[in-house]
Amino acid sequence: MFKKVVKKIVPKSVLQVYHLVLAELAAWYYRHPSDKLVVVGVTGTNGKTTTVNFISQYLECLGQKTGLASTVNFKVAEKEWLNDKKMTMLGRFQTQKLLRDMVDSGCTYAIIETSSQGIEQFRHVGINYDLLVFTNLSPEHIEAHGGFENYRKAKEKLFAHLGKCKKKKIKGKLIDKIIVANADDEESKRLEKFSVDKFITYALEKEADYRADDLDLESGVSFSLREQIIKTSFLAKFSVYNILASLATVEQLGFPFDKLLKCHLKGVPGRQEWLELGQDFKIMVDYAPEPTSLALLYKALENVSKDRLIHILGSCGGGRDKARQPILGKMAGQTADIVVVTNEDPYDDDPREIINNVASGAKEVGKVEYKTLFIVADRKEAILKALKLAHKNDLVLITGKGAEQFICGPGGSKIAHDDRLVVKELLKND
Repeated sequence: MFKKVVKKIVPKSVLQVYHLVLAELAAWYYRHPSDKLVVVGVTGTNGKTTTVNFISQYLECLGQKTGLASTVNFKVAEKEWLNDKKMTMLGRFQTQKLLRDMVDSGCTYAIIETSSQGIEQFRHVGINYDLLVFTNLSPEHIEAHGGFENYRKAKEKLFAHLGKCKKKKIKGKLIDKIIVANADDEESKRLEKFSVDKFITYALEKEADYRADDLDLESGVSFSLREQIIKTSFLAKFSVYNILASLATVEQLGFPFDKLLKCHLKGVPGRQEWLELGQDFKIMVDYAPEPTSLALLYKALENVSKDRLIHILGSCGGGRDKARQPILGKMAGQTADIVVVTNEDPYDDDPREIINNVASGAKEVGKVEYKTLFIVADRKEAILKALKLAHKNDLVLITGKGAEQFICGPGGSKIAHDDRLVVKELLKND
C-alpha cells in the first residue's frame, strides 16, 4: 500500500532516478559480480523461462558450472530452488546478491530472465551482460506500460544497455557482445541497429543462422538442424524455438555443436508438466497466461490422444491487460469441452469481476453454466471440480500459474498455493 501511495505522489522522473541510483549502489555494494561472470540475458514475451533453463542445462551437460534466475526457479551451482518471490526479476540488491553468490560458488555462467517491468525499474543496470536472447514480442503488460510501443521500447533499452557494457575477460578469454534473435518475429529487425560484435538469428520459417527444417510435431518434437536430427519429448512448435535459441546461445559462447547434440534436456517445473499419479486420465499443468501462449499450447495438445479436454483457467489482475480476460474465456470455450473458471492472482482487483470477465468469453461461444461451464472462485475447489468431472482418457489442463508458489491478493497478501501440489493432495485423498 505504501509503495502505491509513493508512486502516486512522487513524479515518475524522480522515481526513475531513485531506481537508477539503487541499481548502481547495489552493484557497487556487491563488488560488481557480473564482471566476473559470462552473463546471458533472456527477454521477450513468451519462452523466456524455458530458454533460461535450457541454456543452463546445455552448459552443465558440457561440464560448466552455472547459475540462473527465472520466473520459475533460481540456481546457484548445485543448489536449486523454486521462485517464491512472485517476481521474474528480483530487486536490485537481491539480484546482485544472487550474482555474488554465483561468483563465490565458482559459477562461470549466469543466465538471467530479464523482464520489461524489471528494465523499466533499472534492475538490469549494474549487470554486465554479454549475450542477449530475444524470443518474441506480443501484446502483454500493455496497461502496465501504457501501450505496445512503450512495451517495445522497454525491451529495446536492454539491447542498448548491452552495447554499452564493457568487455570482460573470463578465464583469459575476451567475451564478445552478442544478440541471438528470433528471425521469425518481425520485431527482431529493430534489434539490428544496436552496436554488438555479433547478431545471430534462429528461425523455423525464415532464413537464419540456425534454421530448423523437417519439423515433426506428431509425437513430441523432432526437427533437423545442419542435417542433424534432434528429437525431444516436448510438445509444440514453441519448444523448437526455445531449443534453437539455447543451442545458438551455447555454441556462440564457444562450445562445439556436435557435443551439444549429445545433451538431453529435461522439462521445466510448471511448463508442459504432466502429472502421473495413478489416475486413468491425463493432467497437465502449464503457465500460458495470455492468448498467444495459450493458442500455441492448444495447438500442441491437438496431437495428444484424449476424449475430452477439461480446462481450468483464470486471469491475472494487478495491471495485467484487462482486455485479455474475456479473450482467454472465449478461447477456452471454443477449444475445451468443459471450462472451469477460477481465481488466479487478483492482486488489488476484484477477483469476482475478473472471473466473470473470463466466464463471459466462454458463454459468448456457447458454453452453458453448470453444464459445460463451471465458475468456482476458490482455485483448489476448482481443481477438485475438474478432477471429479474427468473420465477415463480425458485431459485436465490447468493453466495460468504453472509452478508459482502463491496466489497474490490485495495489499500484497499471499496465499501459499502450487497447482501441482494441490492436484497431488486431492488425488491422494480421493
